[in-house]
Amino acid sequence: MRMNMTLAQAVAVLGAAVVCLSGCGKKTESGSQENPSSESAAESSDTNTYPLPDPPVVVDCHAGVRGGRLIISELGDPKTFNYITANEQSSIDICRFMFWNLLNIDEPSQEVEPGLAEFWTNSPDGKTWTFRLRKNLRWSDGAPLTADDVVFTWNEVIYNPKIDNVTRDGFIIDGKEFKITKVDDLTIQVETPVVYAPFLADFGAGVPIIPKHILEQAVTNGTFTSAYSINTKPEELVGSGPYRLKEYKPSQYTILERNPYFLEVDTNGTRLPYLDDIIFTVVPDFDAEALRILSGEADADDMVRPMDYDRFKAAADQGKIALLDPGIGLDMISLCFNENTNMNAKTGKPLLDPNKLKWFRDMRFRQAISYAMNREAMIQAAYSGRAIPAYGFDTPGDKKWFNPNIQTYPYDPAKALELLKEMGIEKRNGDNFLTDSNGNKIEFVLNANTGSSVAEKCCIFVQDDFKKIGISVIYQPIEFNSLISKMSETFEYECAFSAFGSGSVVDPSGSMNILRSDGFTHDWFPQQKTPSTPWEARIDKLMDDQLATLDFNQRKKDFDEVQEIMAEQQPLIFAVTPHYYAAIKPNIGNVRPTAMGGYRATWNAEELYIKK
Repeated sequence: MRMNMTLAQAVAVLGAAVVCLSGCGKKTESGSQENPSSESAAESSDTNTYPLPDPPVVVDCHAGVRGGRLIISELGDPKTFNYITANEQSSIDICRFMFWNLLNIDEPSQEVEPGLAEFWTNSPDGKTWTFRLRKNLRWSDGAPLTADDVVFTWNEVIYNPKIDNVTRDGFIIDGKEFKITKVDDLTIQVETPVVYAPFLADFGAGVPIIPKHILEQAVTNGTFTSAYSINTKPEELVGSGPYRLKEYKPSQYTILERNPYFLEVDTNGTRLPYLDDIIFTVVPDFDAEALRILSGEADADDMVRPMDYDRFKAAADQGKIALLDPGIGLDMISLCFNENTNMNAKTGKPLLDPNKLKWFRDMRFRQAISYAMNREAMIQAAYSGRAIPAYGFDTPGDKKWFNPNIQTYPYDPAKALELLKEMGIEKRNGDNFLTDSNGNKIEFVLNANTGSSVAEKCCIFVQDDFKKIGISVIYQPIEFNSLISKMSETFEYECAFSAFGSGSVVDPSGSMNILRSDGFTHDWFPQQKTPSTPWEARIDKLMDDQLATLDFNQRKKDFDEVQEIMAEQQPLIFAVTPHYYAAIKPNIGNVRPTAMGGYRATWNAEELYIKK
């Protein structure tokens, strides 16, 4: 899905690696409750006062010590603490610590693991799933967490048509909702309308469970969307994650404190999280964010920008920080031409100049544009060499789903001109610019979001590359929300430069809204009633087919073909994929950097500890 951030944020993670720390392995399950650690009387007392679930989740990591705090800079205040309705980054960054799911994702390995649920089963037909919760689970206020909370989360909140949330649409198949029922206090059964391949990752590990005893009244009286607001008292913000809200000061900070009822322990029986507090301090921009960690006022930075590399490298050389190298990520920077054949509802005229529409909808034109783009030069100038060329709808960072056998488009202006000539586009009468067979000059407007030096550099390079072969590009940067409006609401644009990214789960199901012809972010021609081309119809079928089987090999085969079609057709002309870096204080243990998602250093914060 498209990230709701500026392009600067999407690509601001580049740097160079000097250190790659390792720590915890993936979580494993204990068959019975562990005895608490005898490391200290305080820890033993804590476990006795707040009993562990049976069994707890046992984390196979380096045994840390409790205490201390982690300070993270945040670009802006949270807008809400309601994880179900949160739809912007500053809220999600905090809510992720306060709520837990039935299952979890180990981000580096992308493996699904137990969470609130101790185990799960699936029926022979693949459509009925059963989850078994751990005994004695507790909310952060000490109240029992049971199957009633799971059923409430889904039936009363997510599937409630009166509550707007970004989750519901992904769990309605052929117009049918999943059927979630309580079997007993610890058992939930879920029936899907058809076999749904990404069920464990999307349903189990993708949706937080919320407390019925706190929020039922808000649902009943129609105030759920304003529940868990930034004005809610901390003691009334109940969750099941590793931390709970302690204090919030607008424009200053948010403090999270350890949840004493959290369900995880280390192999010694010490209850996690190790850290007492996580503090989010509000900063105005990326420069201030970088300055905070470089000056020692913050402890972690999940996004290191290319322009900050020298400063971070110097600080790492002095031992002030560890500069982490998680590897190639999932974000992709792309050009997209408008191929929408519809009419403007207000004027009755075509959304796009018919001549330009004819160019844009010709595969040869898009391929020519791809060949004309000097990706290597762009990488050096805009990313300080810290990116790789991108040609298709996935990146090598996605080791599970990436298809390396797609068509590529190395810089080749002669090949670009050859393809254009096949369309009747060439230079005529000694001119230095290209025209089509009707004499129309090949020219279009390129929009990108404002406020991004990286976007500006990339667009200027594109403009220059295309000028070399005779294509005129009018570069017009506009505000981010205006750009999104043009691409997904008014459809009045010619070419857009934007970023695509992924969350922590890389399953193809997360790209349905982009790849299916009726998808809201099928940017080149969204929300089609029927596929406008045979190749789009083929992608629709392949994406539907891969969802309806639990056979990974078949799903991989289907998605490989999708990537091959996208690479051949070039409806999204991908330019680069950034190389990811992050920074963290060197005295923090159990760091496992990952390029999957945006929390490259802090995704497993409950396992992090301060080395003594």
